[in-house]
Amino acid sequence: MRTILFICTGNTCRSPMAEGIAQKLADGGRLPVGVGPLFFASAGVNAFDGAATSAETVEVLERMHAPVPEHAKRLTAEMVRKADLVLGMTASHVARARALVANDPAAVSRVQLLDPSGDVDDPIGLGQRAYDELGAYFAQLIPQRVAGMLSP
Repeated sequence: MRTILFICTGNTCRSPMAEGIAQKLADGGRLPVGVGPLFFASAGVNAFDGAATSAETVEVLERMHAPVPEHAKRLTAEMVRKADLVLGMTASHVARARALVANDPAAVSRVQLLDPSGDVDDPIGLGQRAYDELGAYFAQLIPQRVAGMLSP
């Protein structure tokens, strides 16, 4: 089973939303065939272990009938090493994850930006509409990225 780890700052908005949407897409057959079973996880570079997923993120995921990650997890070197692919929301998140495994070139190479065109902005404080737009964006972006980055 391959593991895809989504990372953001606090693991309460962007990365748990990406995790839930990715799982929903996989369950619905909307992720690439031939890469084998996939496991999705999320963590935050500054997360407080056990913090709740934001209400806005929960609303988006519930509306999409996607699983809702229950609690925030702080990113560790072990998480990065064990993942087949680590997708950061910003260049800063990517740099922090790579720094955790700087002595492991293979792990460093598996840490990439989720959106190759740039950072995924944090919707915190911007209202439900920003979260809704982010959910729709992830539903389009995640299948493309998984297809392009995981080979059978």
